[in-house]
Amino acid sequence: MSELIEVTRKASIATVALNRPQAYNAFNLEMITALADHLTRLSSDAGVRGLILSGNGKAFCGGGDLKWAVGFSEPAGRSFHTLAAQFHRAIVEIRRMKKPVVAAINGVAAGGGFSLALACDFRIMEKSAILRQSYTSNGLCIDGGGTFTLPRMVGLARALEIAAFDDPIASKQALEWGLVTRVADDGASLHAAESMLALLLAKSAQSFGWSKKLLTDAFNTSFEAQLESERDALVQCADHPEGREGLAAFLEKRKPKFEP
Repeated sequence: MSELIEVTRKASIATVALNRPQAYNAFNLEMITALADHLTRLSSDAGVRGLILSGNGKAFCGGGDLKWAVGFSEPAGRSFHTLAAQFHRAIVEIRRMKKPVVAAINGVAAGGGFSLALACDFRIMEKSAILRQSYTSNGLCIDGGGTFTLPRMVGLARALEIAAFDDPIASKQALEWGLVTRVADDGASLHAAESMLALLLAKSAQSFGWSKKLLTDAFNTSFEAQLESERDALVQCADHPEGREGLAAFLEKRKPKFEP
């Protein structure tokens, strides 16, 4: 696969790094297609139980490569149509995989990089990093699911404020607004992400996967349909070996031991 994406493995954790540091990890078509392909493969890899998404160099991701987009074709809308298709495929893979995905935001996350970070299950942001939606300052509008995730994190009024004014969001403010899960020292986001995943992977993977799916789908279903989905998922969890272990541990008043 393309060298624009680096994948490393440590035990059952895969770290996926955007590798175009000279361009602040802004993605062209080759890069975002490679990212989507890697995410698809890792989603079905039984040896991978959790993922970290980060960027090499000084940036997490500068979003779509506007120089590439403008030079790709005329009118420019054709290039964005093509680029967004692969970008959105990557976003869907993140939201649909039943594994935890942690964004280690090691630098600026702007434009599509902002939406990419929001799509992850958890976000660890370094103190000096910056979030910025960027689209509207360039005469564009938000994609990558950002218009879905952002108002659900911060509320409609604040989401519109972020979209309209496009002020940089520092780590302290991002934490206060609920845009990130934790703030780490500069250079420590990857280690913090690994520590977070270690805690998650000690718990039931089956339980996490179903919880993620139910919470994600809840925005698109009626109350009655959601109740039925919850019941079906609960039955599947209870009948799974991890569910049986959890119930046995509760009755025996001990800590459950979930096998990887």
